[in-house]
Amino acid sequence: MGVKVLVVDDSAVVRQTLSDILLADRDIDEVVTAQDPYVAAARLRQFIPDVITLDVEMPRMDGLSFLQKIMSQHPIPVVMCSSLTETNSETALRAMEYGAVDIIQKPRMGTKQFLDESKVVICDAVKAAAKASVRRQSRTTTISTEKKLNADVILAKPGAKAMIQTTETIVAVGASTGGTEALRTFVEMLPADFPGVIIVQHMPEHFTTSFAERLNSLSKMTVKEAADGDTVMPGRVLLAPGNRHMLLQRSGARYYVQIKDGPLVSRHRPSVDVLFRSAARYAGKNAVGVIMTGMGDDGAKGMLEMKQAGAATIAQDEKSCVVFGMPKVAIELGGVDQVVPLIKIAQAVASLCY
Repeated sequence: MGVKVLVVDDSAVVRQTLSDILLADRDIDEVVTAQDPYVAAARLRQFIPDVITLDVEMPRMDGLSFLQKIMSQHPIPVVMCSSLTETNSETALRAMEYGAVDIIQKPRMGTKQFLDESKVVICDAVKAAAKASVRRQSRTTTISTEKKLNADVILAKPGAKAMIQTTETIVAVGASTGGTEALRTFVEMLPADFPGVIIVQHMPEHFTTSFAERLNSLSKMTVKEAADGDTVMPGRVLLAPGNRHMLLQRSGARYYVQIKDGPLVSRHRPSVDVLFRSAARYAGKNAVGVIMTGMGDDGAKGMLEMKQAGAATIAQDEKSCVVFGMPKVAIELGGVDQVVPLIKIAQAVASLCY
């Protein structure tokens, strides 16, 4: 049986566009639409979807209020569907705290490349949500067999002697579905003088700004959305901006990040594989890699490259993952040293850094 989706959005154009995109995917069988939460509630009496895509701002009842009703009465995986505004970004991030599993950007007309990439991101997010458990129960996931690009399109593989010794430790982290709450848990536990942390979380453009600000308000470290050339240093967490790849670079003893455009890698931009490969090349055994909850395999090959370069590597365990996809593939590839519950990841990383 394929995935069943309920699309809730007050825009008829968005409802139709989302329906067309989703139904074109062979793994999605049925799409039902509703123009507001009241109509959606009526639909739910006859139709039980695997996933709900929910607009952030709607008339009569906003998305947050409806989400809270869903989670209290009949939990169903919810993907927030939002336009790129500061208000919507804040609301959508709050929805993740209330139980939504992901955020996608509303589809809009544009270039063929934009529409093609939107189809990949939207369908993957919905299928990931269908594999998730809003009760945080463990569940396995499948990997798409559609053609995808790897990190070669952004950065060549590191050579065997790419690194010279340094004492500075770098922590590279990758996450996807369920990652916003996992990262919050991780970052909140880090002390103010912790080694520099660089993070890729799959998230739309502009939403990462609000997410970084939220993490910064909760963390003893300074958290910011990364800008090109930002120094990676103790006490600082850099979050890759949505829709841009982030790479670790090095000049002498100084580590910094490069922010760049490029195609989707492992079906994502930013890509965890790109970040991890750059960490393997420029930090080598001075790095610690962490792969967290998420569907698919982005970061799995990059984590193996980090381990082969001498880095210590950690994966989140199945029980604490919303979707045990990315960590599972990394483990199967042999790229993981330790498998750790979310609540113990910060402690495990600290034991490797000090």
